[in-house]
Amino acid sequence: MRAPEPEDYGASVLRDMQHWLEAAVIGLQLCPFAKAVHVRGQIHYRVSRATEPQQLLHLLELEMRALADMDAQLRDTTLLILPDALPRFLDFNDFLGRAEDLLEALELDGVLQIASFHPQFQFAGTAADDITNATNRAPYPTLHLLREASVDKAVAAFPQADTIFEANMKTLQRIGQAGWDALGVRRSVPPPPAAAPSAARRRGRIGR
Repeated sequence: MRAPEPEDYGASVLRDMQHWLEAAVIGLQLCPFAKAVHVRGQIHYRVSRATEPQQLLHLLELEMRALADMDAQLRDTTLLILPDALPRFLDFNDFLGRAEDLLEALELDGVLQIASFHPQFQFAGTAADDITNATNRAPYPTLHLLREASVDKAVAAFPQADTIFEANMKTLQRIGQAGWDALGVRRSVPPPPAAAPSAARRRGRIGR
């Protein structure tokens, strides 16, 4: 049985994530579209200590439905933050397949899309310590729910949208590990116990 969580646990996780957003995502311009929704307060942060896949899927369904039903002016995007779940990146990557299946089952594909961030994110074909992996690394495993309409609108307003990925690679290579470390992006709450690798892990799906 888990010990009672400190009253400030969720606040600490939220602070870490908002610092990551401001210092890395916005500060390094890794996502040119993030600043506007951040400034307007249209990002919904949900911190959950759920760990079991079925719990996570239930929570994800609630957040998907809530985002789809809410006015975009009030909530444009959701960050579902899972500090205790899926600490191993390959398990997290496998879970994304189930998340995508849920999106289709709810008939929300084409309405919402799922992006993801993980402290151990690794692009296929890269070494674990390749600094370019930091473009998709956050302090905690996170599912990012976006509105398709908002993504389309943002891309239309940013003529060089197809160059963002390459620009991010160059930015991370330019600042290097020392530059990334200087941003102070970190996990400030204790990590969950190490989990055994999932028996259902699918192969060859690194860096969805």
